[in-house]
Amino acid sequence: MTTEANRIKEQSELKKYKVQYPISAYTFPSEARIHQIEFDDDYLHVLLTDTRKLSIPLWWIPTLFNATPEEREKYSINPGRTMIVWDPATCAINDELRIEDFLGPCRETTKEG
Repeated sequence: MTTEANRIKEQSELKKYKVQYPISAYTFPSEARIHQIEFDDDYLHVLLTDTRKLSIPLWWIPTLFNATPEEREKYSINPGRTMIVWDPATCAINDELRIEDFLGPCRETTKEG
């Protein structure tokens, strides 16, 4: 006769499986560097040097969303390849985007007071 305690113990037993590959066998990018930028009607596509591709909705970035396609193309990539820069001296956009801001976890806003 199985008691309630034995049944709960059987359900909660930890199963162990052999790990096929150790964590050291995995390849994780250690940095994000911009290789190339592309735009379509709805997204900013950022190809990174490690072959990842980020597709960022333009509506997330009001300065780009409200700009013309011609103005969006007037960007430069900073020497460290970590930022996309629009210089107001050369176009109608004044903005800088750090690629790491789009790779990390979402920031939660806190209410003060």
